[in-house]
Amino acid sequence: MSFEEVEDPYIFSTDTLPSDRRFLPPLANGLLGWRVYNNIMHMGGMYNGEGGRCHRADVPCPLAVRVESEEPGQNTYSMNTHTGIFTHTLSSASVSVTQSLYSHRHYPNMMVMEVLMVRQVTSEEPITVNLVGSFTPQSKDIVFESGPDYKGGSYINGKVSTAEYPGGSCPAVHLIWTPIPPTLMLNADQSQGRWGFVLVVANSLETAEAKYDESLDLMATGDLRLSHQKAWKELWLQSTVEVTGSDSLCKALIGSMFYLLSAFPSINDTSSSFGGVSPGGLSNGGDGQDYWGHIFWDQDIWMYPGIALFYPKLARSVLEYRVGTVEGARDNAQTQGFKGLKFPWESAVSGREVCPEDIYGQQEIHINGDVTLAFQHYLYLTEDLSMFTEGKGKEVIYGVADYWVSRVSWNPDDKKYHLLGVMPPDEYYYNVNNSVYTNTVAKFSLQFAVELAELLQDPAPKEWKEVADQLKIPFDEESQYHPEYDGYIKGHPVKQADTVMLGYPLGLEMSPEIRRNDLEAYEPVTDPDGPAMTWGMFAIGWLELGEAEKAQHLLEKCFKNIQKPFQVWSESSDGSGAVNFLTGMGGFLQAVLFGYTGFRVQKECLAFSPHLPKKISELCVRGVSYLGSQMDWLLRKDEVCIILREQGQTSGSTKPCDLQVVLKASGTKIPLTPGKPVTFPLEPGCVCKLVSMSFCWPL
Repeated sequence: MSFEEVEDPYIFSTDTLPSDRRFLPPLANGLLGWRVYNNIMHMGGMYNGEGGRCHRADVPCPLAVRVESEEPGQNTYSMNTHTGIFTHTLSSASVSVTQSLYSHRHYPNMMVMEVLMVRQVTSEEPITVNLVGSFTPQSKDIVFESGPDYKGGSYINGKVSTAEYPGGSCPAVHLIWTPIPPTLMLNADQSQGRWGFVLVVANSLETAEAKYDESLDLMATGDLRLSHQKAWKELWLQSTVEVTGSDSLCKALIGSMFYLLSAFPSINDTSSSFGGVSPGGLSNGGDGQDYWGHIFWDQDIWMYPGIALFYPKLARSVLEYRVGTVEGARDNAQTQGFKGLKFPWESAVSGREVCPEDIYGQQEIHINGDVTLAFQHYLYLTEDLSMFTEGKGKEVIYGVADYWVSRVSWNPDDKKYHLLGVMPPDEYYYNVNNSVYTNTVAKFSLQFAVELAELLQDPAPKEWKEVADQLKIPFDEESQYHPEYDGYIKGHPVKQADTVMLGYPLGLEMSPEIRRNDLEAYEPVTDPDGPAMTWGMFAIGWLELGEAEKAQHLLEKCFKNIQKPFQVWSESSDGSGAVNFLTGMGGFLQAVLFGYTGFRVQKECLAFSPHLPKKISELCVRGVSYLGSQMDWLLRKDEVCIILREQGQTSGSTKPCDLQVVLKASGTKIPLTPGKPVTFPLEPGCVCKLVSMSFCWPL
């Protein structure tokens, strides 16, 4: 009796590397990012260039090394997403050599290369392998100087040549690393040998030396790799998303979760130095490449929701990044002649606009509402008011509300407020009036400002509510659909998801008929070669209407953007555009997390309305974090099972509430008890507090 070896969907393996080296796997940890074998890496918050010339500063990577042998052998390359370790194994008749590479998940200043040589035959001969590298201590962005070795480690340091804005600081970078010899030798009397090489990157010499000392201690005790693996294990124990019925979908979900998590800091990181998530992540974004490493709405609308559902600490790090850019946002608003805060369309460190083309920063103002929506969802998921008080989140919410009030124009004809001269998310059009997406997200952010002020007992200007109540939301009564903006001609081409996002993620109330009309109006005219995240939004719309097969067809369009063998996404299906396209991964993940489950983050509940396509027999979503508790969900064809996890350490500063499931049709209420499964038919409902009038947050 033979057992077929079951392929682990968490391990992406191949015997040949992709011909296009852009699709080698990125190794990142929220601070450092590197594409395997590339001689360039990046550090979060490290940009060179002023204004529109600002881009991630290239930092040379000493670990850009390949293992080669004179003897012919077989190569295997593997990205293990369980552990966040990339390995290259070279097997020949006489020796097996395994090179392991990783960006340390717990100690973010460290990157590591390890080599293991194992003799395959009994021999008296020494065995040698070559370490072939292309490292030079140079960068077009940083002038490096060499310093004295530190405890056997090579040392260089430098500063970027140009600050982000006049009078701004030029960040410094310090590298200390274990020198890498050109060859490694297994002596005649050795059956195997291990070598470890560490690179430490920091903003100061003091930090670099301290972290290098730490790495030497970890190596000496054998904990360097173990602590990294433990950190990844902790992340995966907290949450996973897996499906049964489609291996390609399961692998795509795992890859998306892995690369997205790699872009965020450690859940144990308390440094608050997170530099945000750019469309191509930290491994990309140099001069002229992958949007230059700038932070867009992609972070707040596309990547954030799938992370916030599981990891409140990581969600908070995104909000803290935006809080850290408030002064730049204030400067942007003043430059445009408005009050409050105008978050940049493209952001680096300061929050000042760094988009190379002025029109986007001037007109794509929906970014303000995109930012506040992330704050709103965080509050509803956690009830963590400290983010808004000590964490200064309310400055963001109130500042954006003030901007909208100063940016609108009163129209006496229809007695509505208008937003004139904008660019919608669909960037084929500009200088239009009343983009339906922009106006809706503005309305909701004004309403949230009123709600937050009431909750915190802060005074709220009456104009916030007044503008929210009377802001025009374009609607065509005759066709019963939402035109993209005033004067949009039905059937005209659309670049990407725009109006279809009114239903999700914005949550604008509309009848199923209008939702269908919007989907049917825009799906056939949306650019088939547009950015990868678009089809996930259409899929969610069709799932809302119960059309799971139509949604599945659209979701599978995304597979063309996933480049084998390492599941690295490209922005466009032909492989062009941004690489390691986290925006596409985020949209795809949301299509499953908020589409199949029907999860909706609402003020007093987490609503659900599950629909599974025929080919998916099971969806397992572990670690959904809500009001301080974690839930594991199992969706099958005709039933849902939820287990509330036993209370260990609670997420964030939120004290867990008692929760219940309320089914919509019958009104059945089922209390959730830690450790006890609850099963009910596959139908809409919500998870909410057991006593709806109680508050987990202190008032």
